[in-house]
Amino acid sequence: MAPSTAVSAKPRAAIDGAAEPLLYRALRGPARALLQRWFDFAAEGVEHLPARGPYIVAANHHNYLDGVLLGAAVPEPIVFLVMPRVYRATPFHPPFHRHIGSIPINLERPDVAALRSALGALERGRIVGIFPEGPFSVRGRLAPGLPGVALLALHSGAPVVPAAIRGTYQALVGRRFYIPRRHPLGVRFGPPRVFTSAREAPAREARERVTQRIMADIAALLS
Repeated sequence: MAPSTAVSAKPRAAIDGAAEPLLYRALRGPARALLQRWFDFAAEGVEHLPARGPYIVAANHHNYLDGVLLGAAVPEPIVFLVMPRVYRATPFHPPFHRHIGSIPINLERPDVAALRSALGALERGRIVGIFPEGPFSVRGRLAPGLPGVALLALHSGAPVVPAAIRGTYQALVGRRFYIPRRHPLGVRFGPPRVFTSAREAPAREARERVTQRIMADIAALLS
């Protein structure tokens, strides 16, 4: 069994700009302004974000806009776990993702190297962003979670902040050239949880319980 503990949010600490990738810092402000002006972007529950890292943001996933919304909503830079087709979408994507510190992850098999890199980022006090469903949701509905988020939570002891992203599916479904239509976009954060693994529980059972709990938290925010 893997019990969880809700964590109280604290006031945000000052952001260390020196530790923030230059391109990330340059793009966040304009991206947020554009989202607010053209897509009525709103971020709710920001008070639930811990005062500083390390922590994990776990969100539902429809398309590339999800990462943009999280990056605009979270005041500090996020280290995203990114699947290969997104990491290598164009010749410009790999250098961009390397600059902002994204971690490519293979979803076709257990990617131990990617999870170790994410654990290393958490050990350095960073914020890791993960989409537990894995691939994009092609029907706009929340899919079952993969165990990677549970592995990160249990091995790092870092709080997991659930996040519900709204509107990105509707903004891009059926669109050519990945240019979104105007549609309200938003993200809602829930209270963080810290998960611990009980000694008597098998590791696989603990991972399944933690994954289900995180996905239930995301589903509750979407309802």
